[in-house]
Amino acid sequence: MEQIKHPSTLLQPAWVNTIRKYAPEAEQLGQLHPAQLALVYEQQWFNLLSPHLYGGQETPLPQLIQTEEALAWADGSLAWVVTLCCGAGWFGGFIEPHVAQQIYSDKQACLAGSGAPTGTATITGDGYIINGSWKYASGVHHATYITVNCNIMDGNSPVLDADGSQLILPFVLDRKDVQLLSGWKYIGMIATGSDAYEVKELYVNKDRCFKIDASAKVIDSQLYTYQFMQLAEATLAANLSGLAVHFLDLCKPAFEFKATNIRRVNADNVLVMDEALRSATLVLNQARATFFEAVEASWQNPSDEKLLKAVSATSRVLAKISRECVDELYPYCGLLAASPDTEINRVWRDLHTASQHSLLTFLD
Repeated sequence: MEQIKHPSTLLQPAWVNTIRKYAPEAEQLGQLHPAQLALVYEQQWFNLLSPHLYGGQETPLPQLIQTEEALAWADGSLAWVVTLCCGAGWFGGFIEPHVAQQIYSDKQACLAGSGAPTGTATITGDGYIINGSWKYASGVHHATYITVNCNIMDGNSPVLDADGSQLILPFVLDRKDVQLLSGWKYIGMIATGSDAYEVKELYVNKDRCFKIDASAKVIDSQLYTYQFMQLAEATLAANLSGLAVHFLDLCKPAFEFKATNIRRVNADNVLVMDEALRSATLVLNQARATFFEAVEASWQNPSDEKLLKAVSATSRVLAKISRECVDELYPYCGLLAASPDTEINRVWRDLHTASQHSLLTFLD
């Protein structure tokens, strides 16, 4: 197995300095700091998955997850916003071209949204009337457009899919037509500003509706034929591994501080802490390497169901190992890791908040 690279190798030191310098202020703001946001726009990170046709990066998946892991190593909240918003930008491969052209004519275009089907879209003439509320839209404060998942209705009757289940379709809405609601009150990922939003009696034309399926793509590119589930799982797992690497990096100075300032920590204790860090680093890097190999293999042959299942499995294993490695080392870090004003505590809070995502909870 080829030696795995540290995420820092993918980012310029000046970028990391900007991202981390303003991370505490971003938490106070409850959204990305303007200096962080300026860097995101400069590097076009919100457009990592948007089509080339509209000025996007159309980044291959193996490269994407390494970039997102590196950003998570720099800061969890920034990486999560980039991941979720560029993930919504991937929908550009399925949105009606004239609507997509309008969206991406703004050089600071940013799509945010929720995958929960907690709205309704009632068929009305050549369009739909949308009502509903949605939770946890990461990056919504920076969004120029917002996506919603809706149960399709014909009057009071649900429209059924081909298999007889409720038909659920996504829509893309103008930010001005959406009311934001305060909703993110959790211990971590505070700067993601993952607040809720609602829509009431909004008419939209049918061209604002799209379908996420390879057969419905409007951009002829491999990126938009790759399975959405594995793309989502892999990008979220990369965020957790980036956070875990950051935590492990911060353990070394934390251990050194404890060894020189706590009298009860003797030479034998130092050896125990150092061995725990060495072991955790090895286990995490092995999981990262296996995960990256699975993603690369599936990208080379995206129609192979077995390879796609391997992406799902290795994503969940990486998420589990990321949590376990951090939790194994946390007790050795002392009160430094329990103070909400420290970087190591912010990383710990971010990882334990992000790891609650339902896609990565169960191994099967």
